[in-house]
Amino acid sequence: MNEEEWDKGALLARQKMPIKGLKILPHMVGITPETRKGLKWKSLKWIVQEDKGGLILKGFLRNPFKHLGRLLRSLLAPIPYNREGDLFFYGVSNEDAFKKILGDPSTLLVLGFSYCHKPFECPSGRFTEDCSHNPKNDICRQCFIGKAHQFLPPETVSLCIPTIHYIGNKIFALQKANPKKKIIFIITACEMTLTMFGDLGNMAGICGIGIRLDGRICNTMKAFELSEKGVKPGLTVVLDKTQDKMLLLLKERSRQLQRAENGAV
Repeated sequence: MNEEEWDKGALLARQKMPIKGLKILPHMVGITPETRKGLKWKSLKWIVQEDKGGLILKGFLRNPFKHLGRLLRSLLAPIPYNREGDLFFYGVSNEDAFKKILGDPSTLLVLGFSYCHKPFECPSGRFTEDCSHNPKNDICRQCFIGKAHQFLPPETVSLCIPTIHYIGNKIFALQKANPKKKIIFIITACEMTLTMFGDLGNMAGICGIGIRLDGRICNTMKAFELSEKGVKPGLTVVLDKTQDKMLLLLKERSRQLQRAENGAV
């Protein structure tokens, strides 16, 4: 199915059973000044405090000196990323530099979607890692996560992310299971999460792009903490122009890998 066919089906689904909440999506102010104070240390505290079962700690201890060195370098930097509009770059300078990595067959792409832009009517549930992305379902057909799944490149692990610890554990597990692969990522999240946990990604030595969400985002620690426990009454979205950029990256990955495979043959 090409993108035009998907969009036609999405329009028909919207006319038949429109997703609730999409019309009530005012742009919210980013991280509040009070929340920004000491945010790196608040982030570290949250990681340690909520690490149930010590899974993040176990991942850290697999290579403690390397992880500690990377973490300290990231913590000492003013911000853990480079930014261009809605794209936040970690371990890579800009979009062009990331595109060069996309075609490397030795990489494993992690495509992650924050649960908070799942529709309220999501057939798999909202605060969950599950996602059916069924093109025949009217709700999935209107959901950007469903659309993105139609263009998944080879060598991609797709995840819906309920908590920051969930994605941290998954990254460490993927590194352990794929020691010869370099993990790269494209993950949707609000500006607060992208700012708070860039240090964690830098510590793990992965590189990629954070896609900023708009709409009913978290911009205070209280809102973030509630969201991490599944209390998220508002809906977030990837803006249309940013959706286009994200889909182009996925298609670029597929083209480059296909070119590399044909070249190898």
